[in-house]
Amino acid sequence: MGFGVYVHVPFCAHRCDYCDFAAWADRGHLMTAYADACRAEIARRRAQRPLPAATSVFFGGGTPSLLPPDRLAAILDAIETAPGVEVTVECNPETVTPWLMEAYAAAGVTRVSLGMQSSRPGVLARLGRRHDPASVPAAVRAARAAGIARVNLDLIYGTPGESAGDWVASLRAALATGPDHLSAYALSIEPGTALWRRVRAGLMPPVDPDVQAVRYEVADDTLTDAGFRWYELSSWARPGAECRHNLGTWLGEPYLGIGCAAHSYLDGRRSWNLRRPEDYIAAVSAGASTEAGGVVPDRRAAAEERFALALRTRWGAVCAPAAAGEAHRLAEAGLCTLAGTPDAPTVILTRRGRLLATDVTARLCLAGAAAPGHPSAPRLALDHLDC
Repeated sequence: MGFGVYVHVPFCAHRCDYCDFAAWADRGHLMTAYADACRAEIARRRAQRPLPAATSVFFGGGTPSLLPPDRLAAILDAIETAPGVEVTVECNPETVTPWLMEAYAAAGVTRVSLGMQSSRPGVLARLGRRHDPASVPAAVRAARAAGIARVNLDLIYGTPGESAGDWVASLRAALATGPDHLSAYALSIEPGTALWRRVRAGLMPPVDPDVQAVRYEVADDTLTDAGFRWYELSSWARPGAECRHNLGTWLGEPYLGIGCAAHSYLDGRRSWNLRRPEDYIAAVSAGASTEAGGVVPDRRAAAEERFALALRTRWGAVCAPAAAGEAHRLAEAGLCTLAGTPDAPTVILTRRGRLLATDVTARLCLAGAAAPGHPSAPRLALDHLDC
């Protein structure tokens, strides 16, 4: 199995209107202390227990590209990595410069993920994004020139006021930059965000799930025609360019979370760190635990979780015999296809099934698809991933 390390970087220049992540626009003065704390936590974790060499490292946020690259490189140097490790950094397009990409490449970064979200200025404004659409192709060019092997673009669809033409234009603009990987996420309006306040005040309509379903279908058709293939509900990649770090999460591989609010999954236990960066730094400085909490799911809950995560992928999930009848009924309804044996089929979602993935997963789990001890995730050789 692979082993991932996720490093959370909570700093932002501006909080986007849809964001409810652990991110702050007024904590830039903590960057040096925070990077030092991350290095110290990595060293302490390695001293506490043996950890595998990381096959993937992912810097997420927040806006990791705001962290000075020498600080990011120092954190990466503290992580024991395996040969061929995939190292990803999330970047806001407006923060990308040729110099930054060259520094990343020298540090060992192999993939950057750019938060494009849309190519339409009006849609970006409604999302509270501040980058110019022209900064996206410029960022891609800078990454390519520096020798970064892989470039991801993230898009958001279904923003109130976004037209069908806006979404098609965004997809075309994204493809025109020549990315290796595209993620497309339905806008979710989370409580407490600026978008949520506008919707609650009647200043903006709520998202329309039917419109979002159509946007998803358009994305799937457009990206498939361009040579991409879906490999997870919201992710498409050119063959061999799948994101190894995220794929490991969906396939139930262990990972270590570093930094405030970061989650870990080790030995079947899920845990999460203190949310605020100042609390995290203080805990590391005091030699105290950085954990805010943790849980060990019981066997049935763990099996259902593995099943649900695997079902998100194009390889599907094997269901227990108790749910074979329900799986066949769902297949007859056009929500999935079945492979393997009839009494313990591998369930693979169709596009219609992907749109109803939550309901399909619930029906199969209620029928006993994820019986404890029954295999529920595909065994994949990831050598095909050219990362």
